[in-house]
Formats: sequence, C-alpha cells, structure tokens
Amino acid sequence: MDNSGKEKEAIQLMADADKKVKSSGSFLGGMFGGGHHKVEEACEMYCRAANMFKMVKNWSASGNAFCKAARLHMQLQNKHDCATSFIDAGNAYKKADPNEAIKCLNAAIDIYTDMGRFTIAAKHHISIAEIYEAELVDIEKAVAHYEQAADYYKGEESNSSANKCLLKVGAYCAQLEQYQKAIEIYEQVGANTMDNPLLKYSAKEYFFKAALCHFIVDELNAKIAVEKYEEMFPAFSDSRECKLLKKLLEAHEEQNSDAFTEAVKEFDSISRLDQWHTTLLLRIKKTIQGEEGDLK
Repeated sequence: MDNSGKEKEAIQLMADADKKVKSSGSFLGGMFGGGHHKVEEACEMYCRAANMFKMVKNWSASGNAFCKAARLHMQLQNKHDCATSFIDAGNAYKKADPNEAIKCLNAAIDIYTDMGRFTIAAKHHISIAEIYEAELVDIEKAVAHYEQAADYYKGEESNSSANKCLLKVGAYCAQLEQYQKAIEIYEQVGANTMDNPLLKYSAKEYFFKAALCHFIVDELNAKIAVEKYEEMFPAFSDSRECKLLKKLLEAHEEQNSDAFTEAVKEFDSISRLDQWHTTLLLRIKKTIQGEEGDLK
C-alpha cells in the first residue's frame, strides 16, 4: 500500500480545512451565513486527516490535526466531541511527544470535570500518571495524578478503582522514603479490603507492607503495628507474612543478621519476594549494626 499517497492526501485535507476555517470568519462568510456549517466541515476534515496520518504512523501530525478539530468543537460548543478529540490527540502524541500528550489529556480532563464526568476524568489521570512513570520518569508527578484519580473514584463510590490507584501511591511513597504516607495508605486499603470476602486474601499483603514501612522507621512501632493488625484481622496471625515479620523482629532485636537473612530466604523459597519487598528488607537489614546490606 502506498503510504506516501495517504500522507499527501492528509496534508491537502489539512490545507483545505485551514482555508475553510479562515473563510468562515471572513466578512463575506459572515454576511452570507454558512460560517457555522463551514467550521463543522473543517472539523470533520481535520479528523479525517488525523486518521490518515495515524495510518502512516505520523503521530505528531495526527495529534496536531486532532487538536485542531478539538478547538473547533469547542468553538461550536460541542464539549463532548471536543474532549474526545483531545483524547485522540493525546493517544497519538503518546507515541511521539509525551509532554504534548499530557497537555491534551489535561485539556480533556478539564472538560470532563466541568461536565461532572469524574470517572472518565480519573481514567485519564491514570493515563497521565503512566506517561510520567514510563516515558518521563517523574515519579512525584505520577504520584500526584494517581492521587487525583483515587480522589475522583472515591467521590463516585468506585472504591476498588480508588484502592488500585492508592496502592500505586503507597508503593512509590515507600520507595521515596515517605514511609508515614505509605503506612496510612496500606492500613487504609487493608482495612477496606479485610471485610470483603473476595478481597480479604489481599489484606494480609497490605498489612505486611505497612509493617515493613513501620520497621524501617522504628522497630518498636513495627511490633505494635503487627499486634494491631492481628487484632483487627485475626487471619493475619496465621499468615506466612506475619510469621516472617515476627522472625525479622526477633533477629533485629538480637542484631543477628544471619537469622534475618535466613528468615527472608526461607519465605522467598515459597513465595517469591518482588523488587519492592527486597528493597525495603535490605533497608531494614542495613539498620543491623555492622551490616553491609545483602540478602544473599
């Protein structure tokens, strides 16, 4: 298939649409009416051009064309179509220019919140957070967008979606050494899920994570937290996570790094510990006197 032909056609469509927009605002266009109709036609042409650019993978040109369509939709007071075009522009820009993608998604979010469509706004805040995570590696901005999404989901009673966003925030806060905030999130999500028959299995994982964050800050705090979690959620007492925490607390109290490592290894042989857990466990192990910090 001849893609260059498609691209030329798209460029021509853009030029024709630009002309229509200009003539719609001219003196004659205004006098003889039809200005509104011309803007609608130009809007449609920009969208067709955007899709042609998409076919030939010219993502920047596609994003630009969708943006032009969005602005015309706004002029025509078509809020919903305007937001949709900004989302299409954002999705195209994602593949070429992450910063432009974020601008377009934010523009759509402003429209959706203005219309009271908070669930859709939350979904696009997650898209922005993912761009900050993967493309721009700005974790603090990613966290801010996950938090905003969680707030909107909570307001709409979508608690399970809110919890997913909060867990992302909690994981990053712990990595950034904002332990108190991470603890509050894990305890809140743990308390929310422990009474739900479908989700209560996950609650022990959240209390485990909260306890590890406590442990880094202060050993005594961790001990008190473990007792509190056992009281709140009796099933936690029998979990492998709770047993591991008790072994680690004992090893830490005795300043026994070998016992600490052995307990981690034994747990890991049955339930693999991921990078997040390993990082936190290493940070705890380093607080044992004279310890270089290795879980081998």
